[in-house]
Amino acid sequence: MTQHSSAIAAFDRSLARPDALGADPHSGGTNFALFSGNATAVELCLFDESGQHETARLELPEMEGGIYYGFLPGIGAGQRYGYRVHGPYAPHEGHRFNANKLLLDPYAKALMGNIVWDDALFGYTIGEDDLSFDSRDSAAFMPKGVVVENQFEWSAKETLNHRFKDTVIYEAHVKGLTMRHPGIAQADRGTFVALSADPILEHLTKIGVAAIELMPIHAFAQDRHLLEKGLSNYWGYNTLSFFAPHQAYLKGYDIAEVKRAIDRFHQAGIEVILDVVYNHTAEGSELGPTLSFRGIDNASYYLGSDDPRYAFDTTGTGNTVNVAHPMVLRMVLDSLRYWVEVMHVDGFRFDLASTLGREITGFEREGAFFAAIRQDPTLSRVKLIAEPWDIGDGGYQVGGFPWPFREWNDKARDDIRAYWRGDDSLVPRISERLSGSPVQFDHDMRPATSSINFVAAHDGFTLWDTVSYNDKHNAANGEDGRDGHDHNISDNMGAEGPTDDPAILAARRRRVRAMLTTLAVSQGVPMILAGDEMGQTQQGNNNAYCQDNELTWIDWENADATLIDATARAFAWRRALDGFVDPKFGTSDPSSGKRTLWYHPEGREMAEDDWSDGGLRAFAKRIMGLDHGDVFIILNAGEDVTFALPEGAWTKQLDSNDDIVPAQVSGDIVVNQQTVVVLTRDGAVA
Repeated sequence: MTQHSSAIAAFDRSLARPDALGADPHSGGTNFALFSGNATAVELCLFDESGQHETARLELPEMEGGIYYGFLPGIGAGQRYGYRVHGPYAPHEGHRFNANKLLLDPYAKALMGNIVWDDALFGYTIGEDDLSFDSRDSAAFMPKGVVVENQFEWSAKETLNHRFKDTVIYEAHVKGLTMRHPGIAQADRGTFVALSADPILEHLTKIGVAAIELMPIHAFAQDRHLLEKGLSNYWGYNTLSFFAPHQAYLKGYDIAEVKRAIDRFHQAGIEVILDVVYNHTAEGSELGPTLSFRGIDNASYYLGSDDPRYAFDTTGTGNTVNVAHPMVLRMVLDSLRYWVEVMHVDGFRFDLASTLGREITGFEREGAFFAAIRQDPTLSRVKLIAEPWDIGDGGYQVGGFPWPFREWNDKARDDIRAYWRGDDSLVPRISERLSGSPVQFDHDMRPATSSINFVAAHDGFTLWDTVSYNDKHNAANGEDGRDGHDHNISDNMGAEGPTDDPAILAARRRRVRAMLTTLAVSQGVPMILAGDEMGQTQQGNNNAYCQDNELTWIDWENADATLIDATARAFAWRRALDGFVDPKFGTSDPSSGKRTLWYHPEGREMAEDDWSDGGLRAFAKRIMGLDHGDVFIILNAGEDVTFALPEGAWTKQLDSNDDIVPAQVSGDIVVNQQTVVVLTRDGAVA
C-alpha cells in the first residue's frame, strides 16, 4: 500500500476521532472514518476536481471497534474521495474484500459522477462464478464521494410537525412532477429547483396538500440491464448512498439546492417526507457489483443465508440490509437523523418496512429497529410511515407496526376501488375504511390516523387508468407483459384505454371524483398520487419503474381542471370541519355526546340483514354531536337513488358529481349514481 503523493500532509493523529463516521471537515482538515468489522486495512483515495485522477492513496492510521479513521490536514469541502478496503476474499465465509475496487463511503453527503457500467466493477470475473477474483481497478467507472460542509441559512423552522389529523399527503416524483410544467423554466425542470417553484407550491396549496412525500431522492444506481435495453431506473428504489441526494435532481453539485427546496416548502406550510429504502441496496445479490457495502464488509452489512456465500433476499432485489448489526443499524439511524437535523425533512416512508423488522424469529414489531427509532429523541417526533410488507414469509404486516408508525393501507385501496366498481357485498368493508380500518389498527392504543388511505400509488395503475383499463399494458417495459401484478381491481367502463365517447369519459370522471372524495371523508390520513387529481394516465402501464419519459411525467397542459377543483373542494371541507377526523375511529362516545350511526336509503338505521345484502350499493354514515351538530355522508356506487334523510333541515356541503354547493335540503334527496354527498345540520358546517 503506497502513499501516492508527498504533497499530501501526513495524518494528524492528535485530531483523529472515531466517533463521527464519514468525512467530517473541521480545524483546517477533514476527519475520515469508516466501519469495517472484518477488514485488515483501509486506504483513503483522493481525486482531483474531475474525479478522474487519483492524487493520493493513504492508509487510515487508526482503528478501534472496527472503525478505521484519520484526520488529514489541508483537506476541505469539495474534495473527491473513495476507499479501498483490504481483507480476505472468502465468499463461503461471507467475505468479499477486493482492494482493486474503489468503494463509496456509506456516509458520503454528496456524490460526483455516475456509475459507468464495466466488468471491472465486479469483485469476481464476469463469465466465471462468484468464487473467482477480479483484479482490475474500478476507479475510472465509479462515482466519487465529495466532502461537504453544513452551511445554510434557513428561513423556516426545522420541521413543521403538522398533526396527522390535519395531514393530506401527496406522493410525487421530483422529476416526474416538474418535467412538463409549462410554467417552469426548461433548465430547471427535473430538479429540486423546479420542485419548489411557485407553480408547484401554488397547485399543492390549492388542493390542500399538507405534506409532499417524495419518491426516493437518495443517490441510486441505474441498473445495467435496463440501460442496455434503453430504459432506466426511474423510481429510484435502488439505493447507492443513504446520505447523498441523487445527483440528477441537482442543477449542479451543491446539496444546498435540496435545502432551499425544503425551506420553500416549509415557508408554504407543506411538510417534506422522504420515501427511503433501507431494506436493500443497489449491489444486488452475490452476483452483483462491488460498489460500497459489499467491498467494505459484506458479512456485516448484508444478511447471509445458511451458506454465507449467498445473499438472503426478502426484498426481491438480491440482498437484504442487516439492520440487526449494531453498526449497520447505527448507519441507518445516522442517515435518518442527518436528513432531519441537517436537511430539515419532516418524516419518512419506509419502503418494504417489514424487512426492517425481521429478526431471527421473523418479523418482530418490538424488534431492535423499531425500538431504536421509538426511543430516539429526534426520530420519534417526526412522521414515520411504513410500507407494511415484503416478499418474505410472514411479510404482510398491515396493522402490525408499533405506534408511532403509520402504515400504507392497501386494504383501503382495494375496497374503495371494488366498491366504486360496483362489486357485490362491499358495503360492510367500505364502512370499515370510512372508519379508519379499526379491524387492522384499533389495538395497542393506536389511533385511526395509523391508516394511510389511498386509491393509487406509484406502484400500480394511476387512478385514471383504474377507470380506463381492464388489463395492464406493460409492453414498453420489455418483459413481454410478465412484470406488474394483475390484481388491479379496475374497470375500463366500456372502452379499453383512450376514447372520444363523451358518455364513457363522463362516467370515468364521475367515478374518479367519487373515489377522491371517499378519501376526503374517511378517517385516517389521505394520500393522493401526483396527477390523480388531474386525470394523469400511464396508458395502462402498472409498473412504470423504468419509464423516465412522457409516459410517467405529469401532463400539466392536459390537466382536467374539473377534477382539480373537485379535489380541492373535498379536502377544503375536510380541513375546515374541525373535529371531523377522529383518532378513536368514530366510535360512539356517550361522555361527549358523539355517536356514529349507519343508515339505509329508506331512512332507517342499518339492520343486520342490510349489512349482508350483497346487492346494496348505497348507504350513509351519520356522525352525531360533531361540533354540536351532525354530519351525514352518503355513498352511492349504484344507479340514482332516492335517500330518505333523518328529520330536519340539512345543508348539502359536498357533492362529488356537482360543482354547485351548498344547498338546503330536507326529506328525500336524490343521490346520483357513482356519487358521494355530504350534508351537515345544526352547526356542523364547513
